[in-house]
Amino acid sequence: MRIVVVEDNLALADGISRAFESDGHGVDRIHDGETASTFLAGEDIDLVILDINLPGKSGLEVLKDLRANSKSTPVLMLTARGEIDDKIRGLDHGADDYMTKPFDLSELQARARALLRRSDREIVSTLSLGDVRLDLGARQLQVAGVVLDLPRREIALAEALMKRREQVISKEQIIEHLYGSGAEVDDGAVELYVHRLRKQLVRSNVEIKTLRGLGYTMRLRA
Repeated sequence: MRIVVVEDNLALADGISRAFESDGHGVDRIHDGETASTFLAGEDIDLVILDINLPGKSGLEVLKDLRANSKSTPVLMLTARGEIDDKIRGLDHGADDYMTKPFDLSELQARARALLRRSDREIVSTLSLGDVRLDLGARQLQVAGVVLDLPRREIALAEALMKRREQVISKEQIIEHLYGSGAEVDDGAVELYVHRLRKQLVRSNVEIKTLRGLGYTMRLRA
Protein backbone atom coordinates (compact mmCIF):
# COMPACT_ATOMS: atom_id res chain seq x y z
CA MET A 1 0.00 0.00 0.00
CA ARG A 2 1.01 3.60 -0.51
CA ILE A 3 0.22 5.87 2.44
CA VAL A 4 0.65 9.63 2.87
CA VAL A 5 1.20 11.10 6.34
CA VAL A 6 0.44 14.85 6.47
CA GLU A 7 1.63 16.08 9.87
CA ASP A 8 3.71 19.14 10.81
CA ASN A 9 5.05 17.57 14.01
CA LEU A 10 8.17 15.97 12.55
CA ALA A 11 8.69 13.49 15.40
CA LEU A 12 5.08 12.31 15.25
CA ALA A 13 5.15 12.08 11.45
CA ASP A 14 8.32 10.01 11.67
CA GLY A 15 6.83 7.69 14.29
CA ILE A 16 3.64 7.10 12.28
CA SER A 17 5.62 6.56 9.09
CA ARG A 18 7.96 4.05 10.67
CA ALA A 19 5.03 2.07 12.05
CA PHE A 20 3.54 1.63 8.57
CA GLU A 21 6.90 1.10 6.91
CA SER A 22 7.54 -1.76 9.31
CA ASP A 23 4.48 -3.44 7.74
CA GLY A 24 6.01 -3.05 4.28
CA HIS A 25 4.04 -0.02 3.09
CA GLY A 26 5.50 2.87 1.11
CA VAL A 27 5.02 6.12 3.06
CA ASP A 28 5.26 9.75 1.94
CA ARG A 29 5.73 12.41 4.64
CA ILE A 30 4.35 15.91 4.03
CA HIS A 31 4.51 18.71 6.61
CA ASP A 32 2.31 21.54 5.25
CA GLY A 33 -1.14 21.89 3.73
CA GLU A 34 -0.24 23.56 0.43
CA THR A 35 2.24 20.85 -0.49
CA ALA A 36 -0.24 18.17 0.57
CA SER A 37 -3.03 19.49 -1.68
CA THR A 38 -0.71 19.68 -4.69
CA PHE A 39 0.76 16.25 -4.08
CA LEU A 40 -2.55 14.46 -3.50
CA ALA A 41 -4.09 15.96 -6.64
CA GLY A 42 -1.57 14.19 -8.83
CA GLU A 43 -0.84 10.91 -7.06
CA ASP A 44 -2.62 7.57 -6.68
CA ILE A 45 -2.71 6.96 -2.92
CA ASP A 46 -4.29 4.16 -0.86
CA LEU A 47 -4.67 6.05 2.44
CA VAL A 48 -4.12 9.58 3.81
CA ILE A 49 -3.43 10.27 7.48
CA LEU A 50 -4.15 13.99 7.78
CA ASP A 51 -3.65 16.40 10.66
CA ILE A 52 -6.15 19.26 10.96
CA ASN A 53 -3.68 21.88 12.22
CA LEU A 54 -1.20 22.45 9.40
CA PRO A 55 0.82 25.48 8.24
CA GLY A 56 -0.19 27.11 4.96
CA LYS A 57 -3.53 25.37 4.59
CA SER A 58 -5.57 23.48 7.19
CA GLY A 59 -6.22 19.77 7.01
CA LEU A 60 -9.90 20.51 6.42
CA GLU A 61 -8.98 22.59 3.36
CA VAL A 62 -6.70 19.82 2.11
CA LEU A 63 -9.53 17.33 2.54
CA LYS A 64 -11.97 19.63 0.74
CA ASP A 65 -9.52 19.94 -2.18
CA LEU A 66 -9.09 16.16 -2.32
CA ARG A 67 -12.82 15.50 -2.50
CA ALA A 68 -13.31 18.34 -5.01
CA ASN A 69 -10.94 16.42 -7.31
CA SER A 70 -13.30 13.42 -7.08
CA LYS A 71 -10.73 11.44 -5.11
CA SER A 72 -12.31 8.79 -2.90
CA THR A 73 -9.05 7.99 -1.10
CA PRO A 74 -9.73 6.98 2.54
CA VAL A 75 -8.74 9.76 4.96
CA LEU A 76 -8.07 9.37 8.68
CA MET A 77 -7.91 12.77 10.37
CA LEU A 78 -5.81 13.68 13.41
CA THR A 79 -6.13 16.62 15.76
CA ALA A 80 -4.90 17.73 19.16
CA ARG A 81 -8.31 19.17 19.85
CA GLY A 82 -11.09 17.01 21.22
CA GLU A 83 -14.10 19.23 20.63
CA ILE A 84 -17.03 17.48 19.01
CA ASP A 85 -17.41 20.35 16.50
CA ASP A 86 -13.98 19.59 15.02
CA LYS A 87 -14.91 15.96 14.58
CA ILE A 88 -18.20 16.88 12.91
CA ARG A 89 -16.50 19.32 10.52
CA GLY A 90 -13.95 16.71 9.56
CA LEU A 91 -16.56 14.07 8.87
CA ASP A 92 -18.77 16.56 7.01
CA HIS A 93 -15.83 17.42 4.75
CA GLY A 94 -15.46 13.77 3.81
CA ALA A 95 -13.13 12.22 6.40
CA ASP A 96 -13.58 8.49 6.89
CA ASP A 97 -12.33 8.31 10.48
CA TYR A 98 -11.01 10.59 13.20
CA MET A 99 -8.51 10.26 16.06
CA THR A 100 -7.61 12.75 18.79
CA LYS A 101 -4.01 13.12 19.98
CA PRO A 102 -2.42 11.55 21.89
CA PHE A 103 -3.25 8.12 20.52
CA ASP A 104 -1.81 4.62 20.47
CA LEU A 105 0.03 3.72 17.26
CA SER A 106 -1.36 0.19 17.27
CA GLU A 107 -4.91 1.60 17.30
CA LEU A 108 -4.02 3.95 14.44
CA GLN A 109 -2.73 0.99 12.42
CA ALA A 110 -5.85 -1.02 13.20
CA ARG A 111 -8.13 1.81 12.10
CA ALA A 112 -6.09 2.25 8.94
CA ARG A 113 -6.50 -1.44 8.11
CA ALA A 114 -10.24 -1.15 8.67
CA LEU A 115 -10.46 1.83 6.30
CA LEU A 116 -8.54 -0.01 3.61
CA ARG A 117 -10.83 -3.02 3.93
CA ARG A 118 -13.92 -0.82 3.63
CA SER A 119 -12.72 1.32 0.74
CA ASP A 120 -13.76 0.70 -2.84
CA ARG A 121 -10.09 0.22 -3.62
CA GLU A 122 -9.93 -2.79 -1.33
CA ILE A 123 -13.17 -4.66 -2.06
CA VAL A 124 -10.95 -7.59 -3.01
CA SER A 125 -8.73 -8.62 -0.10
CA THR A 126 -6.54 -10.93 -2.17
CA LEU A 127 -4.66 -10.74 -5.45
CA SER A 128 -4.23 -13.87 -7.57
CA LEU A 129 -2.33 -14.85 -10.69
CA GLY A 130 -2.02 -18.50 -11.65
CA ASP A 131 -1.16 -20.48 -8.54
CA VAL A 132 0.18 -17.39 -6.74
CA ARG A 133 -2.07 -15.68 -4.19
CA LEU A 134 -1.37 -12.59 -2.09
CA ASP A 135 -3.46 -12.00 1.03
CA LEU A 136 -3.38 -8.20 1.43
CA GLY A 137 -4.67 -8.22 4.99
CA ALA A 138 -2.34 -10.88 6.34
CA ARG A 139 0.52 -9.73 4.08
CA GLN A 140 1.17 -13.34 3.04
CA LEU A 141 2.16 -14.73 -0.35
CA GLN A 142 1.19 -18.29 -1.24
CA VAL A 143 2.30 -20.57 -4.06
CA ALA A 144 -0.06 -23.50 -4.69
CA GLY A 145 -1.48 -23.04 -1.19
CA VAL A 146 1.91 -22.97 0.55
CA VAL A 147 2.69 -19.77 2.49
CA LEU A 148 6.12 -18.35 1.68
CA ASP A 149 8.27 -16.82 4.39
CA LEU A 150 9.11 -13.48 2.76
CA PRO A 151 10.51 -10.18 4.10
CA ARG A 152 8.13 -7.23 4.00
CA ARG A 153 9.82 -5.53 1.04
CA GLU A 154 9.40 -8.60 -1.14
CA ILE A 155 5.74 -8.83 -0.12
CA ALA A 156 5.34 -5.18 -1.13
CA LEU A 157 7.09 -5.89 -4.44
CA ALA A 158 4.74 -8.81 -5.11
CA GLU A 159 1.80 -6.49 -4.37
CA ALA A 160 3.05 -3.87 -6.83
CA LEU A 161 3.59 -6.44 -9.58
CA MET A 162 0.32 -8.31 -9.00
CA LYS A 163 -1.74 -5.12 -9.01
CA ARG A 164 -0.34 -4.43 -12.47
CA ARG A 165 -0.15 -8.04 -13.64
CA GLU A 166 0.56 -8.45 -17.33
CA GLN A 167 1.53 -4.75 -17.40
CA VAL A 168 4.97 -3.14 -17.21
CA ILE A 169 5.99 -1.42 -13.99
CA SER A 170 9.16 0.68 -13.94
CA LYS A 171 11.86 0.64 -11.28
CA GLU A 172 10.80 4.17 -10.31
CA GLN A 173 7.21 3.03 -9.73
CA ILE A 174 8.42 0.10 -7.65
CA ILE A 175 10.57 2.41 -5.51
CA GLU A 176 7.58 4.72 -4.95
CA HIS A 177 5.42 1.76 -3.92
CA LEU A 178 8.05 0.38 -1.54
CA TYR A 179 9.43 3.61 -0.06
CA GLY A 180 7.23 6.56 -1.10
CA SER A 181 7.97 9.26 -3.67
CA GLY A 182 11.31 10.99 -3.70
CA ALA A 183 13.10 8.19 -1.86
CA GLU A 184 16.78 8.01 -2.71
CA VAL A 185 17.07 4.28 -3.33
CA ASP A 186 19.56 2.70 -5.71
CA ASP A 187 18.15 0.72 -8.63
CA GLY A 188 20.27 -2.16 -7.42
CA ALA A 189 17.98 -2.57 -4.42
CA VAL A 190 15.01 -3.17 -6.74
CA GLU A 191 17.04 -5.65 -8.77
CA LEU A 192 17.94 -7.52 -5.58
CA TYR A 193 14.30 -7.72 -4.44
CA VAL A 194 13.21 -8.91 -7.88
CA HIS A 195 15.95 -11.57 -7.88
CA ARG A 196 14.89 -12.84 -4.46
CA LEU A 197 11.19 -12.91 -5.37
CA ARG A 198 11.95 -14.74 -8.62
CA LYS A 199 13.70 -17.48 -6.64
CA GLN A 200 10.61 -17.90 -4.48
CA LEU A 201 8.37 -18.21 -7.54
CA VAL A 202 10.54 -20.68 -9.45
CA ARG A 203 8.14 -23.58 -8.75
CA SER A 204 5.02 -21.59 -9.57
CA ASN A 205 3.37 -21.08 -12.96
CA VAL A 206 4.11 -17.35 -12.71
CA GLU A 207 7.26 -15.49 -13.73
CA ILE A 208 8.70 -11.99 -13.43
CA LYS A 209 9.90 -10.84 -16.82
CA THR A 210 12.49 -8.07 -17.25
CA LEU A 211 11.93 -5.63 -20.12
CA ARG A 212 15.23 -3.83 -20.60
CA GLY A 213 14.95 -0.09 -20.20
CA LEU A 214 11.28 -0.34 -19.22
CA GLY A 215 10.94 -2.36 -16.03
CA TYR A 216 9.25 -5.60 -15.03
CA THR A 217 6.01 -7.49 -15.55
CA MET A 218 4.52 -10.45 -13.69
CA ARG A 219 2.75 -12.94 -15.96
CA LEU A 220 1.85 -16.60 -16.42
CA ARG A 221 4.70 -18.68 -17.78
CA ALA A 222 4.48 -19.34 -21.49
